[in-house]
Amino acid sequence: MRQGTILVEAVSKLVAEVARLQKSAEFLRIQLHIHVLKLVLIVFATVGFLPNLYDTQAAEPPPSVPREFRGVWIATVSNIDWPSRPGLPAERQKSELIAMLDKAVELNLNAIIFQVRPAADALYPSKLEPWSPYLSGQMGKPPEPYYDPLEFAVEEAHRRGLQLHVWFNPYRVRLDGARGKASADHSSRTRKDIVRKYGNYLWFDPGEPEAVEHFINVLNDVVKRYDIDGVHIDDYFYPYQVKDDAGKIVPFPDDASYKRAVRKGERLERDDWRRQNVNHLIERMYEEVKRAKPWVQVGISPFGIWRPENPPGIVGLDQYSTLYADARLWLQQGWLDYMTPQLYWQVDSKGQSYPKLLAWWAEQNTQHRHLWPGNFTSKVRRSPSTPETREAWSAEELIRQIEATRAQPGASGNIHFSMKALMHNYDGIADKLKAGVYAEPALVPESPWLGREAPARPEVAASRSDEGVIVDMELPRNKSAWQWLVRVQTNNGWKTVIVPGQETSHVVALEAGDEAKAVTVAAVSRLGREGRPARAEIESRD
Repeated sequence: MRQGTILVEAVSKLVAEVARLQKSAEFLRIQLHIHVLKLVLIVFATVGFLPNLYDTQAAEPPPSVPREFRGVWIATVSNIDWPSRPGLPAERQKSELIAMLDKAVELNLNAIIFQVRPAADALYPSKLEPWSPYLSGQMGKPPEPYYDPLEFAVEEAHRRGLQLHVWFNPYRVRLDGARGKASADHSSRTRKDIVRKYGNYLWFDPGEPEAVEHFINVLNDVVKRYDIDGVHIDDYFYPYQVKDDAGKIVPFPDDASYKRAVRKGERLERDDWRRQNVNHLIERMYEEVKRAKPWVQVGISPFGIWRPENPPGIVGLDQYSTLYADARLWLQQGWLDYMTPQLYWQVDSKGQSYPKLLAWWAEQNTQHRHLWPGNFTSKVRRSPSTPETREAWSAEELIRQIEATRAQPGASGNIHFSMKALMHNYDGIADKLKAGVYAEPALVPESPWLGREAPARPEVAASRSDEGVIVDMELPRNKSAWQWLVRVQTNNGWKTVIVPGQETSHVVALEAGDEAKAVTVAAVSRLGREGRPARAEIESRD
């Protein structure tokens, strides 16, 4: 407001001076135009437009913030990551999960991929499937004292400004060596008509329509009941092939479902029919999530090789013909919001080159969805004294992969498997990430195909404190922010922090010798859309 008044006063003085020097009809016309300009400036200053214009043109603009998805999987199957063992008291489970979320914040990560359905069970209260045995040690038994782990995870992640994506396995029913007996309401006992034994595991038959409907019901239940940010499935479609004692591949036992489909008019050969079954589930999953909550992202992390020789020179498992997963089709059809191929190989691998495979996936991304490769962070050696082999990498190898991702046009982030490696700081990986490639915070990349609405401009105030700068921010009534992008201008440059939207006041700590001059604050939407920033000056010390 003050800047607008100053400009109006300057114009008035100019008019007076010119009037003293010259009186003419031409001057009167000019004077009329100037009076109109004065009125316009007064209106602009009154509604607050002029200060914004002034800030944009006269003040030093803040730096742009990095845009990068930085996720980590928290695996619950077999207690890989969480909880550390089954049967822990609820408070111990909570404290372990909080420690993981705090570590993610410390490392400037911005998303958690949390496994909630390892094998037709649930890490949340469900009327469709029993409690997971990885919580209590007994399938069907809730944690004690009772709480909802998924609700807790969502709330605590959001409190820290982290996205929470729920991770399902759509087909796996029972693992070899699974803990304890299956509960009476588990699908291995109640749905034997659509469950098949293959090797030592039990699986839903993807060719059974009721198996698909059951998964869709489970999916919708979670999407509608919880304030999640994404839905995620991994690389288990038709199961990885097993062999008999003679080394011969054992076919998946779907004779009955295929014959039934043929009787109903199916004309595809069995392999194509199997791929169609998986395609149908992927497309349905995307449609159902968008119908319920369009802003919830759908992600898939398939095996990293679509087919051998794609690109030329690549060797390895053919997921198209063995898992019946046509992941390239899903990407090109836009049946997902982000693709996370599991590129679990080294940069210099000859037969499975990380950068070559990443470039190939980027070339297939004709719908311009997010490409966030998965990295085998848990393959990093346990300590620097461990010899680096094909079975164990140095932390620097993982950092090279992140740098290769950043160098690849069309790729904009990474997801780490799994949290255990970061918690235990294998080969110093957590320290090296924080000191290097993840030294600065990052916003998630925008998803323009899901909406372009930007948050409103906040009201901002800033003042000094012994710790740094106190920044207060507020949006208009009935508006909310997912995050705040807060930048403090000092005599030594800009300091950027990303603050959870639940906070309305935040202290930005400064380094010794930093003198704060101004702050800018912008609200950020859940989909990464940044609103117009507001600026607040900080008076100089006398």
